[in-house]
Amino acid sequence: MDLAELIGIAQQELSSHKAVQIRCCVAAGCLSANSQAVKQRLEETVTTENLAETVEVRGVGCMRLCCQGPLVQVEGVRSGEDSSQSTQCTSANFCILYEKVTADDAPSIITALNGGETTVQRGDLTHPFFTSQMPIVLENSGKVDPESIQSYIAAEGYQALYHVLREMSANEVVDVISRSGLRGRGGAGYPTGIKWATVAKAKAEQKFIICNADEGDPGAFMDRSVLESDPHRVLEGMAIAAYAVGANQGYIYIRAEYPVAINRLQTAIRQAQRFGILGSQIFDSRFDFKIDLRIGAGAYVCGEETALMASIEGKRGTPHPRPPYPAESGLWGYPTLINNVETYANISPIIRKGADWFANIGTAKSKGTKVFALAGKIRNTGLIEVPMGTSLRQIVEVMGGGVPDGGVVKAVQTGGPSGGCIPASAFDSPVDYESLTQLGSIMGSGGMIVMDESTNMVDVARFFMEFCMDESCGKCIPCRVGTVQLYKLLTKITEGKASLTDLELLEELCDMVKHTSLCGLGQSAPNPVFSTLRYFRDEYLKLIG
Repeated sequence: MDLAELIGIAQQELSSHKAVQIRCCVAAGCLSANSQAVKQRLEETVTTENLAETVEVRGVGCMRLCCQGPLVQVEGVRSGEDSSQSTQCTSANFCILYEKVTADDAPSIITALNGGETTVQRGDLTHPFFTSQMPIVLENSGKVDPESIQSYIAAEGYQALYHVLREMSANEVVDVISRSGLRGRGGAGYPTGIKWATVAKAKAEQKFIICNADEGDPGAFMDRSVLESDPHRVLEGMAIAAYAVGANQGYIYIRAEYPVAINRLQTAIRQAQRFGILGSQIFDSRFDFKIDLRIGAGAYVCGEETALMASIEGKRGTPHPRPPYPAESGLWGYPTLINNVETYANISPIIRKGADWFANIGTAKSKGTKVFALAGKIRNTGLIEVPMGTSLRQIVEVMGGGVPDGGVVKAVQTGGPSGGCIPASAFDSPVDYESLTQLGSIMGSGGMIVMDESTNMVDVARFFMEFCMDESCGKCIPCRVGTVQLYKLLTKITEGKASLTDLELLEELCDMVKHTSLCGLGQSAPNPVFSTLRYFRDEYLKLIG
């Protein structure tokens, strides 16, 4: 396949679009609310009303405002209609978002196309939840059909890969990613370009790349949504990375609890192979690349890169000390590049639009955007993508709409069990790697759980410690035993049976677990305790009495 054929597929797909497009969310959140039945009823109504020549119904990925699902968006060209433009709309001159749609609502949505009345609740596309977003990773989510490679190609898909394979050297690709300032979105924020350069320079007969899709943080659904909504984007990012570092085999390690994402990835891989975009001599180049899936059994520790690689190799998923790092000796002892879903999803737009474009977004040290999963005691739960440096207040109170029913936000927890709880008094802080670290939390993969004034922060610390205790692989004593003792101390405090001596012991034990555990799970397990002690110590003292 050459560029002309690629553009031809895109033009053919675009020319097949009808004047009116009805997009129905079929990501996991809306599917759980029966959106598949909504889509089917919409299709049936279009047929019975003889509108098939001008109206099409399409299943798409996440439309972000998950709390209002199932979501249906209607776009089209119609005279005399005002446009409602946002990051969710294209250049159509009318764009309507319907919320909490049921199968019985479908006929009235079709009727409304001809000026009829509908009682279906409309969403506000001018709300800051939508208008404050800057979609890079999510630019196709809610727009392309995740099960159609033609739909992805029509959205400029695989053009970056073609450009890389036919017009750039591997070193030039690494240089572009380095200059963009992209940092790993899996949590640690390690510079992506440095990691790629290290693997590229390694001398070995075989190299591997891995996509870490083992998203295990409670309340996090960013990677799942990207894979369900735009799987080809991740495949393209992996292929570009493989070319840059000299690998010809890739693995996507994904947890079994994501069946929709798994099915769509399998479909995307088959389609890419059929189109010659995965396999041998891609785009008539000398580059060969294959991607396989590996399904994880749900162990949280397998999100740690050395445990993940052990699991792919068929061993028990437990971490091992570093060095050597995977870039030097990873999968089966060969140099291995590991990035997460969101990192790979940034690669194609960086290649298409340039390193300088990406580097001009965000802050001095945290470039680009970040995808967050907003959850908890907040009005607008769902998926957002904002520039690095956006304040917590903008995210929680403006975009998220604050606590429902007039409640007051007390804190937000970022970074999953490895993160910390940030009080409302610090909400003017920007969201970037350095600022969150100073506040006693971390970026993590992007989970953001909001808590209101009714939340007991000691209970929050206890909940996350219980999670870490249950998910400990047991390989090292500080984590295996330390998390259990920390959980028991926190339980003793919540039951009102603890003394000040127990509080001192809690702090000492947290410090020990942090500095002596083998891997990141144990080292970061005390973070929720540290942060709640830092900002909400009075709640501990009140329980101790």
